[in-house]
Amino acid sequence: MSTFNYLDLQYKLSKKKILRGPSRLFSSRSRQNSGLLPTYQPNADEMKRVFDKFDSNKDGKISQQEYKAVLRAIGKGNLIEEVPQIFRVADLDGDGFIDFKEFMEAQKKEGGIKTKDIQSAFSTFDLNGDGKITAEEVLKVLGSLGERCSLEDCRKMVRAVDRDGDGAVDMDEFMTMMTRTLKSN
Repeated sequence: MSTFNYLDLQYKLSKKKILRGPSRLFSSRSRQNSGLLPTYQPNADEMKRVFDKFDSNKDGKISQQEYKAVLRAIGKGNLIEEVPQIFRVADLDGDGFIDFKEFMEAQKKEGGIKTKDIQSAFSTFDLNGDGKITAEEVLKVLGSLGERCSLEDCRKMVRAVDRDGDGAVDMDEFMTMMTRTLKSN
């Protein structure tokens, strides 16, 4: 894994969020509170990278089976029953798949990536809850998601983000990293 950015995490972590309701395919924020914190709009290239991670057979569309495989990979297999409902909302043309256009539309409907989503991603990586993400925590989380990387690769990722030199990523550093390629609304 050569880069460590929010949209790769969005793919991996959004599974938690989508299960709170089909209209929240890529967001955990409620619409009534959506104006309280900034949102960030990902660019199409970044979203394509996320889409490609879902689309494991590279046929240009996400099937329910691919979606379910992602849920299983992140330990959320007990939530697979929600997938048909999610697809009813996101599959705009009714063909049974989510193509890239539909994937982008689902993101746009939610108004972008919310600050709360980034905070949720941080807490997922902060396994011991100490307010810092270490290379070891990155390695464990990525490993559980099927990503192959070495501890040294994870250390390089952390060093690339660690502005204060303490060997870990705090919330401010994480927020900066996650939003540096995104446009604030």
